[in-house]
Amino acid sequence: MKEQNSIPASKVARSAKFVGTGIKIGGNYIKHYSKKIFNPDLTRDELNEDNANDIYSSLSELKGSALKVAQMLSMDKNILPKAYVDKFSLSQYNAPPLSGPLIMQTFKKNFGSTPDKIFDKFDLKSTNAASIGQVHRAELKGKKLAVKIQYPGVGGSISSDLKMVKPFAFRLLGMSEKELAVYMREVEERLLEETDYELEVENSLKISAACVHIPNLVFPTYYPELSGPKIITMSWLEGMHLKEFLATNPTQEVRNTIGQALWDFYNFQQHELRAVHADPHPGNFLITPDNKLGIIDFGCIKELPDSFYYPFFATTSTNLLNNREETIKAFRALEMILPKDNEAQIEFYYQTYKEMIALFAQPYTQGEFDFSKPEFFDSLYGFGEKIAKMPEFKQARGVKHFIYVNRTNFGLYNILNDLGATVKTDTYKPHLKDTF
Repeated sequence: MKEQNSIPASKVARSAKFVGTGIKIGGNYIKHYSKKIFNPDLTRDELNEDNANDIYSSLSELKGSALKVAQMLSMDKNILPKAYVDKFSLSQYNAPPLSGPLIMQTFKKNFGSTPDKIFDKFDLKSTNAASIGQVHRAELKGKKLAVKIQYPGVGGSISSDLKMVKPFAFRLLGMSEKELAVYMREVEERLLEETDYELEVENSLKISAACVHIPNLVFPTYYPELSGPKIITMSWLEGMHLKEFLATNPTQEVRNTIGQALWDFYNFQQHELRAVHADPHPGNFLITPDNKLGIIDFGCIKELPDSFYYPFFATTSTNLLNNREETIKAFRALEMILPKDNEAQIEFYYQTYKEMIALFAQPYTQGEFDFSKPEFFDSLYGFGEKIAKMPEFKQARGVKHFIYVNRTNFGLYNILNDLGATVKTDTYKPHLKDTF
């Protein structure tokens, strides 16, 4: 893959890139509708393919939050056409890498020295390049290391980038302006945290220590003394990303083992730590040669306050859902039912959300769950598509914590579906309250 020698850093340069992409997309629409005049049955497949290529090409050069949004969208398989999902998923671990001179510059800024003076060996060619940074192999005193380097200017461009991403998000997601504003504000807060590599090292040490008892999980060793605001050094974990792993045609038993480790990792954090690794995309995991799950990125951590945790997870319990009065109280606490709603609206949202949550909570209520079942995902996404078209859901509903918690749980479900895993879902149970 061709290396990048520079990243557009100024607002003007980044804005120009967005404008240029917008013009290309406009051209793609003109081309599509011109062809449709002569072929009324023409589908949008080619248009989606062209738009996905142009948007991804632009975002991958800009890096940072622009590319991160693409990465997040690629995980929401029910939102976007397949062409976007396929192309945007490259941002998980396969974006164009930075060139050697830019890497040297970053090291000099952080350590006052080049990598060859710090490590015994340092490979200038990156092994993985994603949205916020890229990873290089290194060695020091016989230890194999992974060195993650943040792209220059990523932190300073988050706010302005998200403003420029808005028009694409409007078109792709069909959200209302108010809903999009809440979404973007929460995304901005988490992204700012992701660019704080010192915070990431702190989170990595804390959460990996707390999860060390969970079977079949592996974490790198972190080296704070070789890390800084824009660089993280950790031990090198051997392994394959999910796509490569699945290409080896692993047995069902191995798939289940990996799936169980993933389920336990997420649910222990949610229910016992009340803070969760909120970036469950395949680029953040490795399957090691001895079939363990390696967790290699702790950049995005979402804390779950009690005011959200209890009403949210209470709805995964049939005890609560069968109690209309208490369920409505929980929905009010989560702002799914609003103070201004009249009786008819309260009943509508109660019934609709109850149906949706009953679907989402199926894995939690069965003790063991087969995530390979297409009917579960068809029902889940079919229901999502149905309510997306309802006028009652044009207005934003739900507290901001839903954005990352939903992203986390649906991301978890999607990876378990890709694995085709059957897992025991009662290993770490939600702490429940039946009254609110």
